[in-house]
Amino acid sequence: MSTAMMIILDGLGVGGAPDADRYGDVGSDTLGNMARHVGGLQVPHLQSLGLGNLSRIQGVPAVDRPRACHGRLEEISAGKDSTTGHWELMGLVTSEPFPTYPNGFPPEVLDEFTKLTGYGVLGNRAASGTAIIAELGDEHRETGKLIVYTSADSVFQVAAHDEVCSLEELYRVCEIARRMLVPPHQVSRVIARPFTGPSGGYVRTPDRHDYSIEPPEGLLLPRLQQQGVAVMAIGKINDLYAGCGIDRSFMSKSNPAGMAELDRLYAELGDNDADTFVLLNLVDFDMLWGHRNDPEGMQRGLEEFDVWLGGFLERLRDGDLVLLTADHGNDPTTPSTDHSREHVPLLAYRAPGTAGRSIGVRHGFMDVAATVAEYFGAPAPAKGISFLARLDVDEEKV
Repeated sequence: MSTAMMIILDGLGVGGAPDADRYGDVGSDTLGNMARHVGGLQVPHLQSLGLGNLSRIQGVPAVDRPRACHGRLEEISAGKDSTTGHWELMGLVTSEPFPTYPNGFPPEVLDEFTKLTGYGVLGNRAASGTAIIAELGDEHRETGKLIVYTSADSVFQVAAHDEVCSLEELYRVCEIARRMLVPPHQVSRVIARPFTGPSGGYVRTPDRHDYSIEPPEGLLLPRLQQQGVAVMAIGKINDLYAGCGIDRSFMSKSNPAGMAELDRLYAELGDNDADTFVLLNLVDFDMLWGHRNDPEGMQRGLEEFDVWLGGFLERLRDGDLVLLTADHGNDPTTPSTDHSREHVPLLAYRAPGTAGRSIGVRHGFMDVAATVAEYFGAPAPAKGISFLARLDVDEEKV
């Protein structure tokens, strides 16, 4: 049995994307800027793997003998949204960016939405979700109109109070919107954003649901299935791939829940002989702290993850592979509350120990897909260069 796990620290960039100026993100450095803002991080397990060898991170100096191969991934797809980043990690390069709507959606889109769903619309602009709910929540409850908004990313977000629109109804509305939004308005994701609470105290519930477009041919996950590898997804992974190539999906509405689910699933895998690939997305770094400009929250979350990671790595079985990376940046110290175009970290650990080599800056996230494919003996994606050979156990460094 072979097991590989990819853990996505959602939005945890490490700065330095060469084309950041094209996206208005010059100076963004999620980990570096956050660490400076809070006076330094305490993440000894990530440090031992080589996190501080990637960039300047206060409190996380470089180590001489990292336990993991370490490098940075440079995105080559057009865009900086979650779908684009995750797809490229699994071998798909997006040459044309998904459409965005900084000035709101055009009348023909909203008119069709109202015609198909029966609901009027409030908002229709790029906005912070918590801010627009606080602003329009009362009017929404009075009129029954739904709050529709977007961001710098390619998203069509629909917010509704649970007393106005049940969760099932909100999901139904978003499914209609997903089918409706075709080229030239084929946004990457439709997102259901339920909220609850009294006037002046509205809060979003953890029942968010993303409806992504289906990925085109070339995704690694179906190839793994054809090779006999069971593909498991934790968190919003299943949504981002529209279920393509995924055998089992497990809900996770927070970082702690996602880590607990991986603990449970990994223990379960010890009882079977199937090759398994597990993808875990830890959404709080992006959703709670990046988008809300909360560096202190991001610090606490990363330090909590580090504690969990130390125990998890100790339980790995010989030969198992763990890949730690991200899908984009989301610097909580900049005026923007949106994703940022950055390099993302790559820490690759193969139990019981890995030669702590630098694997440099990888030109394309799809090198991860190529490595996973080689690990399982599956056909390689069309693009990407495997770094699996760099992960051979070096007994002198274990």
